[in-house]
Amino acid sequence: MLKFIPPAGGGMEINVKQPAFKTLEFDKILEKMASFTDSETVRDRIISLEPFDDIEKARMAQKETTEAVITVLRIGNPPFGLGVSDITACVKRTEIGGFLNPHDLINISRLLYVSRRMKMYLEDAPEKTEILHGLGNGIITCKPLEYKINAAILSETEIADDASADLAAIRRKMRSLNAKIKDSLNTMIHSETYKKYLQDPIVTIRSDRYVIPVKAEYRGEIAGIVHDSSASGATLFVEPMSVVNANNEIRNLIGMEQLEIERILSQLSAETAENSGVILTDYEIVCNLDFIFCKAKLSFDMKATEPILNDQGIIEFKKARHPLIDKDKVVANDIYLGEKFNTLVITGPNTGGKTVTLKTIGLCSVMAAAGLHIPVNDNSRAAVFKHFFADIGDEQSIEQSLSTFSSHMVKIVDIVNKVDSDSLALFDELGAGTDPTEGAALAISILETLRGFGAATAATTHYSELKIFALTTDGVENASCEFDVDSLQPTYKLLIGVPGKSNAFAISRRLGLPEAIIARANEILSDEDIKFEDVITDLEQNRAEAESEREYAKRVKNEITELKAETERERRKVKESKSRILEDARREAKLIVLEAREEANSIIKELERMKIEGKTANAADKIQKSREKLKSREEKLDKAMKNSAKPKPFRKPPKNLKEGDSVRLIDMNQLATVLKKPDAKGMVRVQAGIVKMDVHVSGLELVKDNSAKELTERYVKSTNAYASKTKNVSTEIDVRGQTLDEAIMNVEKFIDDCYLAGISPVTVIHGKGTGILRSGIGDMLRRNKHVKSQRMGRYGEGEMGVTIVEIENS
Repeated sequence: MLKFIPPAGGGMEINVKQPAFKTLEFDKILEKMASFTDSETVRDRIISLEPFDDIEKARMAQKETTEAVITVLRIGNPPFGLGVSDITACVKRTEIGGFLNPHDLINISRLLYVSRRMKMYLEDAPEKTEILHGLGNGIITCKPLEYKINAAILSETEIADDASADLAAIRRKMRSLNAKIKDSLNTMIHSETYKKYLQDPIVTIRSDRYVIPVKAEYRGEIAGIVHDSSASGATLFVEPMSVVNANNEIRNLIGMEQLEIERILSQLSAETAENSGVILTDYEIVCNLDFIFCKAKLSFDMKATEPILNDQGIIEFKKARHPLIDKDKVVANDIYLGEKFNTLVITGPNTGGKTVTLKTIGLCSVMAAAGLHIPVNDNSRAAVFKHFFADIGDEQSIEQSLSTFSSHMVKIVDIVNKVDSDSLALFDELGAGTDPTEGAALAISILETLRGFGAATAATTHYSELKIFALTTDGVENASCEFDVDSLQPTYKLLIGVPGKSNAFAISRRLGLPEAIIARANEILSDEDIKFEDVITDLEQNRAEAESEREYAKRVKNEITELKAETERERRKVKESKSRILEDARREAKLIVLEAREEANSIIKELERMKIEGKTANAADKIQKSREKLKSREEKLDKAMKNSAKPKPFRKPPKNLKEGDSVRLIDMNQLATVLKKPDAKGMVRVQAGIVKMDVHVSGLELVKDNSAKELTERYVKSTNAYASKTKNVSTEIDVRGQTLDEAIMNVEKFIDDCYLAGISPVTVIHGKGTGILRSGIGDMLRRNKHVKSQRMGRYGEGEMGVTIVEIENS
C-alpha cells in the first residue's frame, strides 16, 4: 500500500492504539470523519489516525486543518466529487511491461483530471495557506495522457472508433459487410420462393454469424451451414452459402479489431509507465489533500475551532461541547486543568453529566493532538500528552470472574505502572464497588500517587472524603455538576471550585418519601457529615450570589461601555459640526476679501486709466501699494480665522432660546440670529451673515442687542450685490490690444469671478503677437492660488493665441 506523505514535520509511527481511545470513543469521531471521503485509501488512513506525541507535529497538523477550513470558506469545496481509486498496483504493473484494461485506464484518467482540477483550485487559495500551496505546487499535470485516455476509451467495455486510424477503418469495413449481409438475407426471407421454408421471416445471429430460422423438414431446400437448432428440433439456424464468405470476412475483421484494441491499450499502458512517477506523486498528493479536507469538513460539522497547543499539560477549554452529542442540545462548559491545579475531583448526582465531562476532557485532548479541530470557543488551550489513560464505565467481567471493583482495579494497576508526567488519566467513580471507607482511602491514595508522577488527572466520585481531600490539598480542585432540586433535573453545568452535594434527602422529599423517614436518616448522619453538607450548601449559595453579582456587574459594565460609546459619538458629532462651522466662516470671510479685491481692482483700473491719460506720474506706485495692502488684509483675515479655532473656556449654555434671539458663535466669535429653537439633542439652527448652520446650544452665547440682526442684513445685502455681479460670468476673456498691466488686472478679476461662480475651465484670449501678453499672463496665473493648472490651446481651440485655465473648486 502507498505510504502517505506525512504532514510537514513528519508523523508519529504507532503500531497499537492506546486502549483509552476506544473508551473515549475516538473511533466514532474517525468514522464520522471517514464518511466525508469516497476514497477507500483515505478512509483507511483516517480510521488508523492517532494523536501526535510531538507538539510541533501536532501544531503542523492543526495548521493543515485550519488552512483547509479557510480555503473552503474563501473559495468553496475542493473538486473531489468524482472520487479517486487506488491506482498504485496497476501503475506498478505497467513499469514491468504489463498493460492495463479500460477500467484501470479510466481510473488513471480520473486521477489526472482530479489532480489538474486540484492544482487549479489551490492556485486560488488564500496567500497564507503555505501547506496547501506547497502541495498544489507539487502536483504535475499530465494533460496529454489524460486526453488520450478519454478520447480512446468511452467506457469500461467500449473503445472509441477514432482511437486509431486502423481501428476506424476496420470498423467501417465491418459495418459495410454487416449491411451487405443483412440486405442479402432480408431479400431471402421476404422472397416468395424461400418464405415457405422459414419458421419466421427474421435474421438472427448464432456463433457471431448471421443466420435465418429454417423449418427442419426443408433443410435440403436451402444450401448452407447449420449452426444451431431450437430446443424442439423443429427449427434449424442456417447460414446460407451466399453469405458465408462475408461472415468469414467479418470474423477476420473481429480478430483484427481485437488485436488493434490490444495495441491501443498497450500503447496507453506504455505511456502510463513513462509517466508513472508523475501519476504516483499526484496520487499521493491528492490523497493527502483529501485527508486534510476531510479534517476541515469535520471541523465544519462540529462547529469546531483550532486550539492553542502546549506541552505543559495545561487544558483550558472555553465553552467545550462533547463532540458526539447533538451540538444543538449539548451544554457547553468551561473546563480547565493543569495550570493552578493538575487534579480535578468531580462530584454530583448520578446522570448529572460527570462522565460526559470526563469524556469531553479526554476526547477533545486526543483530537487536538491528532490535528483535529475541537468543539470549543476561540483561544482555547489544549495539551499534547504522550499517554492517555481512561477507566470509564462498568467493566464487570463474568468470564474472568472479575467484579466491578476488581475490573476497575486491574485497569488502575495498569495505569499506575505506566503513567508519567506526560500523561492524562481519567477515572469514573474512582474507588467505587467496595466498602465506602476503604474505597475512599484507596481513591485518595491513587490520586496522591498520580500527583506525584505529575500526571494531569480528573476523577468523578460520590465520596465526601474526596471532596475534603480536594479542599485541603494544594494542586487538587473540587468541581461539581449542577443539579436543580426544584425540577429534579440536572443542568449539566460544570462548576469548578465548588464540591457537589448528593441532594439525596431533597430528591427523596420531592418524590414523596415520608418526612419521618427523612428526619430519621438525618439523625443517623454524624455531626461532621451534617456540618460538611452545610458547608457545601453555603458554598453553593455563595456561588449563586456571586454569579448573580457577576451578571449584574457585567450588565453595568455593558451599560457603561454603551454610554461611553454614545458620548464618543456625540463628541465626534460636535467636532464635525465645529469643523463645518469654521469652514463656512472661512468661506464667508473669503467672500468679504474677494469683494474688497473687486473694489481694489476697480480703483486700480481707474488709476491705470489715469496713467494712460497722463494725469498722474506715480500711478504705477499706487497700483502696487494697493495690491500689497489688499494682500496684507487677506493674510490678516486668514490668521484671525485660524486663531478663532483655538479652544475656548467652558461657558454655561443659554436657556430658553427662541427665534430672533441674537447669539454669539463662541468658537468663531461671530454674531448670529436664532432661526429655530433647540431640538431634543440641543442643536440650534442659526444664521450668521449669509450662512445658515446647525450649532449645539453649548457653542452659543446669548447677546442682548440686535447687532446680529443688523450684521445679518448687511451680509445678505452684500451677498446679493455680489451674486448679481458674478451670476453672468463668461467662460472666456479677450485681452488682445491691452497693455500687459491692463491685461493682468483684468485677467486676475476674471479668475476671481470664475472661482466664486465655480466655473472651470476658462479661456484667456491674448493673441499670438510678440508673446509679451502670453508670457506675462502665464507668470501671473502660476502665482494665482485659485489656478489649478494652465496650458496652451490645442488645434481648434486657438493654439498659441489662447491659454486654457483650470480653476480650483471654490
